[in-house]
Amino acid sequence: MTNRNDLDVSLKLFIVLSRAYRAITDKANQSIQRFDLNPTEFAVLELLYHKGDQPLQQIGGKILLASGSITYVVDKLEGKGLLARKACAKDRRVTYAQITDAGKNLLQDIFPQHEQQIHNLLAGLQTEEKEQAIDLIKKLGHFAAQTEKN
Repeated sequence: MTNRNDLDVSLKLFIVLSRAYRAITDKANQSIQRFDLNPTEFAVLELLYHKGDQPLQQIGGKILLASGSITYVVDKLEGKGLLARKACAKDRRVTYAQITDAGKNLLQDIFPQHEQQIHNLLAGLQTEEKEQAIDLIKKLGHFAAQTEKN
């Protein structure tokens, strides 16, 4: 049986992680919204900018978004002229999202500011502490993922 102190520490860690995630995400999202993009639109553009054309069916999994929402986001970005749909030459069932020149230009302008904002938000930790946090949070995430399977 788990002792009370272990349970209390686990609950406290969960709350601390949740609050830190919320505080950082809220500030990062405020930064993104200055560029007339919502966080999901930004995530799709950033994915395409850094990774190239992506099948629409796979974008949701890469940016942690429900697949039903991808069509809506892609429609909005297409309407803004920031991405285009491109049919796959080998498989007509597959459609790719492709960042346009306007989308590339926008990301070239705003990504350095976004990157700096993220750095500023995480400046409360030294580089070594960030590396330790990365290792510990990854370990926690992998364990939680394996626990779900049981």
